[in-house]
Amino acid sequence: MMVTVIGRGHSGTRAMSHTLSASGVFMGEPLNGSGDLLPPEDMYEACRVLAPYVKWKGGLEWDFSQLHTMPIPEIFQRLIRSYLRVVLESPAKHKGWKIPETTLVYPWIVRMFPDIKYIFWIRNPRDCIIGAHLTDDLADFGISYPRTNDVRLRRAISWKYQYDLVRATPKAENWIEVRFEDFVLRQEETLRRLEAFLGIRLAKIPVRQDAVDRWRQDDGINYFDFFEPALREYGYESPSAQLRPA
Repeated sequence: MMVTVIGRGHSGTRAMSHTLSASGVFMGEPLNGSGDLLPPEDMYEACRVLAPYVKWKGGLEWDFSQLHTMPIPEIFQRLIRSYLRVVLESPAKHKGWKIPETTLVYPWIVRMFPDIKYIFWIRNPRDCIIGAHLTDDLADFGISYPRTNDVRLRRAISWKYQYDLVRATPKAENWIEVRFEDFVLRQEETLRRLEAFLGIRLAKIPVRQDAVDRWRQDDGINYFDFFEPALREYGYESPSAQLRPA
């Protein structure tokens, strides 16, 4: 069994990586404290190879369609296989990897590895944009977007881009979506779902309930109107819903 975890940085993917490692899944080596496979440079460069094939339509709209049909460049495949070398060469029965930047190249990852298991990790975007992450500025990975000096807006745009990219990509055959909040607040139930999906027993790791809804204690702007579809889809509290008449 081979598995990867996708999801924007600060979506809580480290919890899944740590769970898999604690359950005997080889997640590569070395790993950092977030459970990311290191070194990451080849993955970062692979993101930059893919970026020019995404067409920015202006505003917060991108056309990802070319990614699903064009030949995957050989340089991209070499970079990914180089990044994943220790995982791909491992004789471990159960193995995988996690790094948030996998989300930026998901359309080609799923074409390269159509038979592996994909865990799409979701967290309330209002919590996702509170802290800084390497993918906050999409331009660092060659992606065009409406540039802004507003740090929170920049993070929010990065979140939307990655959400849209995943949504625009045909789902992998082996696909599951997991909310971080469910993993924290209903861990045993969520682990049972994941066990059925992965076909292995999973260890229970310590979790902190105060990691949920941190936006409630946040003093900055953490809500943008373009979060609304995802908030509705995944059952998160929506300010606009509170304003709608009953």
